[in-house]
Amino acid sequence: MKFPEWKWEHVQRGLLWGALPLLLGILVAVSFIPKPVVGIIHLDDAIYSSTASDLLAQIKYAREHTEVKAVVLVLNSPGGTVVDTEAVYMELERLRAEKPVVTSVNGMAASGAYYLAVGTDYIYAKPTSEVGNVGVIGYLPPSPFLYEDVISTGPYKLWGSPRDAYLREIDMIKGVFFDAVQKGRGDALKVGPETVLRGQLWMGVEATNLGIIDEIGTESDAIQKAAKMAHLWNYDSADLYDLAGLQASYSGLFFQASSDGVSLPYPAEPGLYLLYIPSLPAAEK
Repeated sequence: MKFPEWKWEHVQRGLLWGALPLLLGILVAVSFIPKPVVGIIHLDDAIYSSTASDLLAQIKYAREHTEVKAVVLVLNSPGGTVVDTEAVYMELERLRAEKPVVTSVNGMAASGAYYLAVGTDYIYAKPTSEVGNVGVIGYLPPSPFLYEDVISTGPYKLWGSPRDAYLREIDMIKGVFFDAVQKGRGDALKVGPETVLRGQLWMGVEATNLGIIDEIGTESDAIQKAAKMAHLWNYDSADLYDLAGLQASYSGLFFQASSDGVSLPYPAEPGLYLLYIPSLPAAEK
């Protein structure tokens, strides 16, 4: 039995008008669903207490907010303190276990900054970016001596440790750094410790050939890679510094300053550092 043509037209119109509210409801509901986000974290400074605190806050935001599906770490840093670098690296590993994390190196990812890079899933750099400088530097503590007016309960109470113990600590940290490189780069790494631990900086092109990084590319390439790893096709990218509600704050100088106020590449405080220190023109004369 067939419907008369005029009745069939009425049925079609009824279905159309009945479906319109449902479609509008679906469109309204979808508009309230947050769009997936690739979060961007920038590091354009040394790694020390202030910058590490900001990095940790952004990583925490990325882990806790479900709309952030992947993260890109954009680096231009000479590295920094051992303890702050390790703190950020450990949190990056936790984030990486939950969401893809990709690195984009701009000018430099040296020492501690490269330490962070190997804690991510993939590393891009520019052809002339400087990458590597795996190793540790530190100021030797002074030789212990006695103060007449100071009483201490042990020979190293004032100095923390003997000088030879300090040297062993530096060697141990170097080994931990190399372990992180091996773990992060895996089979992609084409050179052994005798090359990696020379403390050398490589340009991006050479670093690619050695497996120090994965590929030559830009921040945009890194965003696309992170989105692909998270299976995103329709997404936004956003600066996690802004999303986390952080504000710029001055916490003192990490580097020493000359008598005329010019910043020098040497850390202001004694300690152990995963840091690249370029030679000064004055030091070469």
